[in-house]
Amino acid sequence: MDAPTSNWSNSKPIWMLPLVSGLLPALATITAYSISVSSGLIPSCNPYLDGCVSISQAARHDLPNHIFRALVLPAATLQGLTWILCAQWLKSLDAAAGKYSFALAWLGTFAGMFLVLYGAFLGTEGETHQWLRRYGINFYFGLTYLCMLLASAKVFRLARAGWLRVPMHLDRVLGALCLLVMVFGLTNLFAKSLMSDPQLVDRIENVLEWFAASAFTLFFVFLAWLWNQTHFRLRAGCQT
Repeated sequence: MDAPTSNWSNSKPIWMLPLVSGLLPALATITAYSISVSSGLIPSCNPYLDGCVSISQAARHDLPNHIFRALVLPAATLQGLTWILCAQWLKSLDAAAGKYSFALAWLGTFAGMFLVLYGAFLGTEGETHQWLRRYGINFYFGLTYLCMLLASAKVFRLARAGWLRVPMHLDRVLGALCLLVMVFGLTNLFAKSLMSDPQLVDRIENVLEWFAASAFTLFFVFLAWLWNQTHFRLRAGCQT
């Protein structure tokens, strides 16, 4: 069965949107971590192996904090827009994807808002601000993961039905990333429940956070690849 012709022809390709929205937080994290280490704000280590610091700790103070927020806040808006357009992309491939489109658009919008909340209060003091940071980042991770699940499930079904030609088995790659993030979350829960050493639990949580954030980045990169391969385009004057 041939893939349907998209309604987004004669317009501008927008595959760079998910690419930039995914890479900006990664760039913010790497930059903040590097500057924090060179400034002596955090210890020098491999956070993917040692779990010495969380992403928030790496970007909490001074110049690293300003750079991190300057990159993450616009990324939050771009990610929210990415999910809204991802809903339109799925709908352009399958007109019956209405429920996916509606849920994806709203979940993605709220995910972006919670990332703004986290970035806005990162580096500020006070119990209320700390609560807002945790509230923001936890809901951002949770809602973004739900968006990833919805998008990857629909891509997998379209690929299996022959409505979407997926290079390099990207439908399975997207599913594998979702599975990995779920494993990270379950491992974190088990660590908190079964381990009595708070320092070890904290290190495990930090390691899993770094890997989960990397999985999010990869998902946006692969989504951009799919948009490019399917020639997903935005019509001039389209209100989305």
